[in-house]
Amino acid sequence: MKIRKIITVLEDTLREENREVRAPLRKVAVTAICSNPCSGKYVEDLSVLVDGSELIGKQICGIAAQHMSSFGVSSYGKGAVVGFNGSIEHAEAVLTTVFGDTMRAAIGGGKAWICHMAKRGGPNSTIDIPLGHKDALTIRSHYDAMTVTIPDGPLADEIAITCVFSSAGRPNHRIGGHSLENIIGEDGLR
Repeated sequence: MKIRKIITVLEDTLREENREVRAPLRKVAVTAICSNPCSGKYVEDLSVLVDGSELIGKQICGIAAQHMSSFGVSSYGKGAVVGFNGSIEHAEAVLTTVFGDTMRAAIGGGKAWICHMAKRGGPNSTIDIPLGHKDALTIRSHYDAMTVTIPDGPLADEIAITCVFSSAGRPNHRIGGHSLENIIGEDGLR
């Protein structure tokens, strides 16, 4: 899997619902547009995609983590858009635990399952990447998403792989449910 292009999108929310947020909410999405070696044919063993996602993940997750270094990471999500000559199974293959572990390593840990989205599309595709808290998926304040548009990709024989990090949950969260305080104590998960 060769990378043709890397795209980085930064989003800083300063106000929400006409109120200033306590600290800017930073989201970053980094996308690698890569060749799909399984494109155009049925391939039984997709390990070339699973294994290939590790090197790509290390590269793009490292970039994303650098953009979050002064904010910290509270939430994460991942996604892939496969070009029209590929299969949804190809997008799912690059989003397995192998890729997820590169996300966790880039930010120094994370215990929760990583939410994801996979779809088929072409150049200028948009994908909504769901976000969840990095240590406890049930923390409702951190259910969020980042919409990412992928200019110039994926072409028919490519896959666009995206990692997203967020510094906090939604500003002005007020619908109840599990919170950081009652799920994660000072010594970790309860």
